[in-house]
Amino acid sequence: TRLTIPPHLSTLAVELFDQGQKVALATVLETWGSSPCPVGAQLLVCKDKTFYGSVSGGCVEGAVVLEALDVLSSGECQILEYEVLHSDAFAVGLACGGKIKILVEPVGYGQGVSVDLLRELGAAHLARKEIGIHVDLISWERCLIWPKINPEPFLSDTISLIQNSYYQIQKPQLRLIIIGAVHITQSLAPIAQMAGYHVTIIDPRESFANPIRFPNQELIVDWPEDALSLLEIDPGSALVTLTHDPKMDTPALQAAVASDAFYIGALGSKRTHAKRIEALAGLGVDPEGISRIKGPVGLDIGSRSPAEIAIAIMAELTQKLRKP
Repeated sequence: TRLTIPPHLSTLAVELFDQGQKVALATVLETWGSSPCPVGAQLLVCKDKTFYGSVSGGCVEGAVVLEALDVLSSGECQILEYEVLHSDAFAVGLACGGKIKILVEPVGYGQGVSVDLLRELGAAHLARKEIGIHVDLISWERCLIWPKINPEPFLSDTISLIQNSYYQIQKPQLRLIIIGAVHITQSLAPIAQMAGYHVTIIDPRESFANPIRFPNQELIVDWPEDALSLLEIDPGSALVTLTHDPKMDTPALQAAVASDAFYIGALGSKRTHAKRIEALAGLGVDPEGISRIKGPVGLDIGSRSPAEIAIAIMAELTQKLRKP
């Protein structure tokens, strides 16, 4: 099975293991019918019954936690399957009528995944590099794979069983770069984080870009042209300018249209955006590049407050990602 998994739980698993806790990872291998979580969704379960993440949106989490505790005791991996019929919709299972297959594995001992392997996944995540694991479901042997050496598992998102093994592919985390540590950013940043994005906020004004206003985001206190020169804006990146200040917005947009960013947006009225287009054209930005900029940014849903504008931006960004 080919999996795309959120890597943060792997990193958390290593941190908890290093603290002396026994933990297990549960990963969705396959789904059929209506299932609330996709293939690759993960749940991290601790010996004290605390857990992080989700494999079913709450439908079977309780049962998986109990199975994970058995796995932590035995050190043996388990493959679980849950489904629901209309006649037993209130039993343990998927009330939405689907079916799900889940692998539960201890971390750092027994048949489980090694901590060193999870550390390498974490390092690749920080470096925004693709990486994968091949797992033999009979011997439980695991090895890391890379696209340049083992390109086939990385070619498609199609999920298919390959004998008694599967590939667990880790893609670079989606990233949202926000120019301007302004009021809208205070709503947009946490919404984007909840949607799975790593958020980077760039603003040269220390009074704006400070940890008190943005306690859980990456802050870069610098001019956008200097900050962006140190970042790789790849196909998993989106950039939004929110300052209304051409000294910050224009250089950022110029860098963005020259990149592989999948989404570029700029806050401002139609009149402001027209002036922005004129300024970019004067800098030699070609019309095709300028046309990539969504301005005014966000879906037209009648937003008024900063929070509503942030919702409109995130909705348009999601639309571009999922329905390009």
